[in-house]
Amino acid sequence: MTRASLDKQPHEVASMFDGVAANYDLTNTVLSLGQDRAWRKEVARAVDARPGMKVLDLAAGTATSSLPFAATGAYVVPCDFSLGMLREGKRKHPHLPLTAGDAMRLPFKDESFDVVTNSFGLRNVVDTEAALKELFRVTKKGGRVVICEFSHPTWAPFRTVYTEYLMRALPPTARAVSSNPDAYVYLAESIRAWPDQAGLAKKLQEAGWSKVAWRNLTGGVVALHRGVRV
Repeated sequence: MTRASLDKQPHEVASMFDGVAANYDLTNTVLSLGQDRAWRKEVARAVDARPGMKVLDLAAGTATSSLPFAATGAYVVPCDFSLGMLREGKRKHPHLPLTAGDAMRLPFKDESFDVVTNSFGLRNVVDTEAALKELFRVTKKGGRVVICEFSHPTWAPFRTVYTEYLMRALPPTARAVSSNPDAYVYLAESIRAWPDQAGLAKKLQEAGWSKVAWRNLTGGVVALHRGVRV
């Protein structure tokens, strides 16, 4: 896959995710060797949702990621730009207020949420900086951001094995379990092109977030970034 193939227009990315909506959650579990569930538990701990809080779950897909927040009594808004994902999410979780929205132009007022979070979706936004500024805009003063995203393994030998898995093992595995395996070839390449932990932290700071920090999960395969709007 060439660099040009990553430069998709928003409607192309949305269409790609529409095509994988039906088996999206199962495919993610298979391709991550079950680690996705552990990662989402860490996100839930970092968000630390409480009754009465307003939480924005951006790029929520089918809203599976939103369920732990809703279970605490918080008001959670799952937001995604893929109508296919939202339809599948509404079918599975009709009680949640799934909302269509573009990460670069969120359909919410300034300072609407106590916590904003994004798991494995920021990488697919055309303009990462614009999305981080939009998340900042809709967060209340004193509110927090939690970003869970694929990153760069910290141990060099493991990083080599991981890269080989992404480009060699992931596509054939995706063909066996996904309704649109080409989408996962794109996702593998997007992971390789994504900034490392310090690079994403810098983007958060440039978007206005303070007290930015991160924690590696699974040896840096995933990084959990946090920040505060002060």
